[in-house]
Amino acid sequence: MNHDELFHSMHDGLLMLPNCWDGGSARVAQAAGATALATSSAAVAWSHGHADGSHLPTELLLATVRGIRRVSDLPLSVDIEDGYSADPAGVAVLVRELIGAGVVGINIEDGGDAPALLASKIAMVREVADAAGVRLFINARTDVYLRGLADGDGKPQEAIRRGELYRAAGASGLFVPGLAHENDIAAIAAAVALPLNVMAVPGLPAPARLRELGVRRLSAGSAIGEAAQGLARDAAAAFLATGRVDAPSPGYGVINALMVSG
Repeated sequence: MNHDELFHSMHDGLLMLPNCWDGGSARVAQAAGATALATSSAAVAWSHGHADGSHLPTELLLATVRGIRRVSDLPLSVDIEDGYSADPAGVAVLVRELIGAGVVGINIEDGGDAPALLASKIAMVREVADAAGVRLFINARTDVYLRGLADGDGKPQEAIRRGELYRAAGASGLFVPGLAHENDIAAIAAAVALPLNVMAVPGLPAPARLRELGVRRLSAGSAIGEAAQGLARDAAAAFLATGRVDAPSPGYGVINALMVSG
């Protein structure tokens, strides 16, 4: 089975993605048991010294993808934020390059933009993927919950409205970060004919319960990258204060062995 078809099939159950940001973190995720890889846009940006929020130069994104593909043959999905462009044609050019680098899935978000703009981007990306002969998994992210783009009881209905718009444009999945309430999860999963992706946040039901509610993908988002950067910050501060590094670690040999395997 090709990687693109394999990645689609993984959404028949509950696909769990411990998001990575470079070749080293991809090796760590794979060693931990990941069956597919996905990047965190925030963690990728931070790894290059850029802030999250479409500030990362696309050449660095492509370099990151090549670094991950060098060390892992697992299906790879890449978070491209808003496509790093307000122009659907420009987004399509980037996605064509990502497909050429071996990517089989993308996340692309509406953020604060009009839903019609993301629908246009999705449609153009789908054309590019079809022309390349790749069944690209286009995970359409809506920020209705994350940004509070609707009030209270209106949030699930707005997420559903956007999800149907993105499905009609050619999306393969719907990603609703910030979604955590069981009733809302079940309502969106039942109403939108796309695999539902949620992100690990406080109060989110356990994976087995998410599966029962209709969720088909669970992402760590930037949480693992945040933990890694936070640990590095604290270890650096402790070293400067004491000359010692006492942060928890599996040890040099364990980490180094992960980097030379495969």
